[in-house]
Amino acid sequence: MEVLKYVTIVEETLKEGGKKVDPTTRKAAAIAVIKNPFAGKYAENLDPLIDIGEELGGILGKKAVEALRITPKNTESYGKAAIVGEAGELEHAAAILHPKLGTPLREAVDGGKAIIPSAKKMGGQGTEIDVPLHYKDAAFVRSHFDAMSVRVPGAPRADEIVVVIVVTDSGRPHARIGGLKKEEAKKEDGLR
Repeated sequence: MEVLKYVTIVEETLKEGGKKVDPTTRKAAAIAVIKNPFAGKYAENLDPLIDIGEELGGILGKKAVEALRITPKNTESYGKAAIVGEAGELEHAAAILHPKLGTPLREAVDGGKAIIPSAKKMGGQGTEIDVPLHYKDAAFVRSHFDAMSVRVPGAPRADEIVVVIVVTDSGRPHARIGGLKKEEAKKEDGLR
């Protein structure tokens, strides 16, 4: 794996809808810009990208948790995304995000029974992606349905992939549309 750069972004919401958010809500995105070993060529076997996903799941999960300055067990939501440069394929993002990234990310956040929501797209330098989020142990906790918009100026170049992990320390500010609450979640099946 050839990592060109790591980027970490922390978003902290202090006020929403004219009302103070107390405690503040925070999201952290840990990003890796990597060389795409399959840029410009078709390959049937994408195992090297699958292995890269496994490695990045742990590295980026840990970086995101550390950026929030919380313990792993205090993370609440997570999500993942990738942007593939023009010389790659959408399947390259799928290989990184899906087969093996989840286990090390779950270890980094001390849990995670729910599926890790994801997004992927093709794009050029500065392309933005919305990383979907939900509660890590029960996907139907409505207060945690959210997203974080992420972009890295200058990436991805044609032969690069931007890989993103986002974690949060809470749900949306002032969540009040009902549904399953975090405190009510059984955390048994990853759904409720």
